[in-house]
Amino acid sequence: MSDSSQSLWPQAGYAQLKKDPRGHLIVTDDFLRVLLLRPELAPIESSCKHEIQIHERLLENPRLDLQTADLAQVEDRDAADNMAVWLRFRNRILAHATLEASYWALFEGQGVDVPPILVNQITQVLVQHILGDDCAPLEARAAELLFRTQKISVLEDGSVMAADHETVERHALESGFGSLGELLKQGGIPLRSVDLDVIQDSNEDTYWERSERFDMVACLNLGQPLIDAFCRVLERWIAHFTSATVRIVTAREIEDVHWVWHVGLDAQASSMLNDLYNGQSIDEDRQRRMLCLFVLNFDNASDMLQEVSGKPVYLAMAMDPQNLLKIKPQNLLLNLPLARRS
Repeated sequence: MSDSSQSLWPQAGYAQLKKDPRGHLIVTDDFLRVLLLRPELAPIESSCKHEIQIHERLLENPRLDLQTADLAQVEDRDAADNMAVWLRFRNRILAHATLEASYWALFEGQGVDVPPILVNQITQVLVQHILGDDCAPLEARAAELLFRTQKISVLEDGSVMAADHETVERHALESGFGSLGELLKQGGIPLRSVDLDVIQDSNEDTYWERSERFDMVACLNLGQPLIDAFCRVLERWIAHFTSATVRIVTAREIEDVHWVWHVGLDAQASSMLNDLYNGQSIDEDRQRRMLCLFVLNFDNASDMLQEVSGKPVYLAMAMDPQNLLKIKPQNLLLNLPLARRS
């Protein structure tokens, strides 16, 4: 669809970024302003004059070097803390020439020291860039898995369905009579189920007009089109950051008893793959939570570490005990057996 780049997640800020000659993204003042206007940072009616003034100064010059004394004047300490966190995040994403380099650096060294909500927004615009102008609706929905937590439901017929967790929670509250419904839910009383559309051939073109509602359910069973689209998204993600071309396909099991490398796409899958690799058994409950296995092969063996050159890399994704899928796309950058960092 030719206008997908305009209709895909318009509030994320991708349109405010620029590209360097290599095709990587450059952070602009306008993009920093998009981050500043997030509800966690924008002043509210009860904000003090110092908070409002600081926010206005930053909107005018998002690279402004604020001092500790500036934030000390803000009466609402939570607001001041949020602004300090944003300033640290701003400095992290401006520390390198491109957003790609800054994103990779977020996960190195001592680890992430910025809020997941901001990291997810950076992931979102990077994914949008990688998808390009001609992405298909299924690819866009599959890409949501990289920056939006999914609530997994396994139906009686064995269908594995993924719905956006935040959307499910919001709909459950709305259909459960607001705060009363939340209290009932906390008490273990089930609320009316959430009825959302499953993305398929007959309705996939409606994705563009509702992309920021995150309200289309995806089927994650092997052989389903969305899983194939997910594989293509992961391939593009790796190629963009590393310049290495790979091919990813699904697998029903790992038959290679001498496998040499694996990467979990989330914390649950990483733990399970590590246990299996070390010869430990995993119980039925953990097995039930494994959603999909993949095999990744490099097109050029020279892109891999010499000691594992030409060997397949096994990937997996799994839900946690609360049936949530929280993919960490940075795992594919940090943990693949790359001969070099692009």
